[in-house]
Amino acid sequence: MRRLWLQIYLTVVGVLFLLTLLAALAWLVHPTSPWERDLAERLAATVGELLPAPDRPAAELQAAVERLATRLNADVAVFDRGGHALAGSGGPLAPPTPDDGSKGWLRHRAHSVTVTLPLPDGRVFVAGRARPAGRGALAFLVSLSLLAVAVALGSWPLVRRLTRRLERLRQHVEDLGRGDLGARAPVEGRDEVADLACSFNRAAERIETLVQAQGLSLAFASHELRSPLARLRVRLEMMTGDPALREGGRRDIAELDGIVDEVLEASRLETRGGLGRTETVDVLALAAEEAARSGGVVSGEPVEVSGDPRLLRRLLRNLLENARRHGDGEVEVRVERRGGEWARVRVLDRGPGVAEAERDRIFEPFHRPPGRPGTGEGHGLGLALVRQIARAHGGEARCLAREGGGTVLEVDLRVRPPGIR
Repeated sequence: MRRLWLQIYLTVVGVLFLLTLLAALAWLVHPTSPWERDLAERLAATVGELLPAPDRPAAELQAAVERLATRLNADVAVFDRGGHALAGSGGPLAPPTPDDGSKGWLRHRAHSVTVTLPLPDGRVFVAGRARPAGRGALAFLVSLSLLAVAVALGSWPLVRRLTRRLERLRQHVEDLGRGDLGARAPVEGRDEVADLACSFNRAAERIETLVQAQGLSLAFASHELRSPLARLRVRLEMMTGDPALREGGRRDIAELDGIVDEVLEASRLETRGGLGRTETVDVLALAAEEAARSGGVVSGEPVEVSGDPRLLRRLLRNLLENARRHGDGEVEVRVERRGGEWARVRVLDRGPGVAEAERDRIFEPFHRPPGRPGTGEGHGLGLALVRQIARAHGGEARCLAREGGGTVLEVDLRVRPPGIR
């Protein structure tokens, strides 16, 4: 039982139910109160006046007892001080015990109700009526059931109000964990839950400030790199001499430019904490465009998603470039719908593959699997940005082994929500 609200609710109900049982037990065994004793004495005096005196013949006492039994519609008996029956009418009644006069005059039992009245002359008057078969247990169960329902209905709003606030706080914590840096919890009340919400808001604000500062620093640094890169490119174009040296310089500058682009894109996603704009994008058509640009075979079915077309294009381009760089032969791109809610993009190559221990780490920035051959191109940010873009679209990226050798880079994206055109 992991739900906090259910634990609290059942605890409250159980405690109140136990207290009710203890209260009922205490009521059954508690000593007679003064007002009960006074009432018993008055009733005993009244019954004593209706009965013949102890020195009268037994027939008179028997006749009086029969009249009382008829009027009360109950079993009636009169006992002496020693507990011996003097007269009786109806079913047999148990003689009074010595503590009947001190502990109370009304005795409840599962099968009957008995009234014991010590009379002023020393005799004891006892009247009883049997309960109908099954009525006692049934009444007890009905009473407990009604009590349980009342307690459950009364405690439900209190418990749910407390735990609903905790559930809302948990939801905001999960939002922050998913990258929503603007997630804040409403502060309700002045108790410990409200203090916890205040602490969470302060921590979230601090995290947002730090992440934004880091993202802005990266963005500013990347932006500043573009000026010297542009100057290097101009000077390289003006250089004369070895064409191979000039071409190598162009490639180096292009790689540096790619690093700047990736860093800028990553910092924008981190700083923004989500997608800037969303449109309806046909993933199959977008994959076909990028495959025509960088080489690859595209197959599958048209699937539309709601997302940022520029970021999705970058995702596909990085996947294709990674497969071309590390694979051998033709690169395949497959697009399919999964379960009605997801679009799946799979990029397959016939390269040497990735060791199982490295398949998740290749999405870390600047990580290169040890011993993996390649062209030497790339800077370790392409796949990291792929996963970042996938998660910004509510999806995930993963690396799998391809049957027959090679690698499968798989990305799930949430399908376009209904109503968006």
